[in-house]
Amino acid sequence: MLAAAHQIPYPSWLNPADNTWQLVAATLVGLMSLPGLAVLFASLVQRKWSVNVLLMTFTGFALVLVVWVLWGYDMAFGHAIGNGVVTSGSLAVQRYTSSHYSFWTRFFDDFVGMPHPILSHFAEENQAVSGANTVIPYHFPTATLALFQLVFAAITPLLFMGSILSRLKFKAWCLLVPLWITVVYCVDAFLIWGGGYFAQQGALDYSGGFVIHMSAGVSGFVAAWVLGPRLKRDRDHALPNNLVMVAVGAGILWLGWNGFNGGDPYYAGANAAAAVLNTNIATAVALLTWVAMDAGLSRAKKPTFLGAVNGMICGLVGITPCAGWVDGVGAIVVGVACSGVVWFAWNYLPRVRPFSKVDDALGVVYTHGIAGLLGGLLLGLLANPGMVEYGCSGSRAAYNATTASCAPVVARGLFYTGSWHLEWEQFRAALFVILWSAVMTFLIMHLVKFLARGLRYDPEELEVGDVAVHDEEAFPVDRYAGRVGAFSLAGLAVGEVSPQAVALEDPGGEDAG
Repeated sequence: MLAAAHQIPYPSWLNPADNTWQLVAATLVGLMSLPGLAVLFASLVQRKWSVNVLLMTFTGFALVLVVWVLWGYDMAFGHAIGNGVVTSGSLAVQRYTSSHYSFWTRFFDDFVGMPHPILSHFAEENQAVSGANTVIPYHFPTATLALFQLVFAAITPLLFMGSILSRLKFKAWCLLVPLWITVVYCVDAFLIWGGGYFAQQGALDYSGGFVIHMSAGVSGFVAAWVLGPRLKRDRDHALPNNLVMVAVGAGILWLGWNGFNGGDPYYAGANAAAAVLNTNIATAVALLTWVAMDAGLSRAKKPTFLGAVNGMICGLVGITPCAGWVDGVGAIVVGVACSGVVWFAWNYLPRVRPFSKVDDALGVVYTHGIAGLLGGLLLGLLANPGMVEYGCSGSRAAYNATTASCAPVVARGLFYTGSWHLEWEQFRAALFVILWSAVMTFLIMHLVKFLARGLRYDPEELEVGDVAVHDEEAFPVDRYAGRVGAFSLAGLAVGEVSPQAVALEDPGGEDAG
């Protein structure tokens, strides 16, 4: 009894509010994939490919989860494979703090983390440590941080899946996802989020404009180029099969993004609330911008719901790299700029090479690749130093103030400081992510082509779709009920079925003779 009275539900370093918010945010982001993207993409493609999209989405999510706990998490957020990022107590620190080390030494020592599983009881329940946070300790265990980062990793290949739908073999997809996560995503995440080289140089990405969206857009475009186009008939008749369910999937994405951006301060604080509000401001403005441009500048001069969804996605993606570092005015600028630029790109770039030669099925390179790049670069201009992510103790004034022992963590944009430093680091990080994602995706696609003995389904399978490749339909027709109705119209009473009808329905059954 006395021993029980001294038991506590969590260790002293764990903050229940922070831990709860991170788990809730992770669940919101997970819902963006399952069922958000599954419903959205399955409703945007032709009906004959809906089951294929659903299976690829659920399988892709599961594959990333397994990779993540076996080796991916530590590659993205663990101890550097070189001598750069090392752990010290409950923090991660960089060994190379002096500029006299060569560029190549610092770059490759802080390139990626050491692969290692996180399945032990110690790994799951110990206090989280990561190079992504070098200011204050995490207030939750590794299991919470790993889950939160897992759903970010899982959604990334599902996003670029939108570029290669309606022709990629399922077997090839099951090989592509773990290879891509390992070679592309984990490297990008470590370099920018995990305390790697670009993080040390000052590059910022609040929630994944570069790591997730730009890499997905670039990788999807390259993968679609290697894979080749859909059947011409499918391209000419690429109409959504259910706009109502498109709205359901898009709505889950919008509200799920509150966890996407709101969880990335890693604490249930004021900056998390600001990031959530800015996310919704930018999204609303971007949606309205696209609708207005459709109504005023498109050839048809008519607003469209699909256009509104594209504008919404542009706003969500554009604000992602800067959600907690820009103020409300900056969020409006990001929404207008990203939606406006992508609208012109969407309507005019398909006429010029190389965009005219690549069948990006759902336009991922535009709404994610270009919008993610713009959002990351706009951060270098619009980041307001008054937006404090981590402050100092005391009153609001003390929280914002720099002292001899503490300086608030802020981002300093060109328009507020006159310094090009942040914009330059954003440009360097973006250039690397574009090049690395493109080259590695190209090589991985060719490796998968060899291992899977081809990337595409046969033309006969492409004509049929789900029934040919999965033996399932998203909306199967009850043919037996149809025959009953036909015979009823021929004069039979409702409920009466002739022996001939039974024989037709089940030619191999007992009554077939």
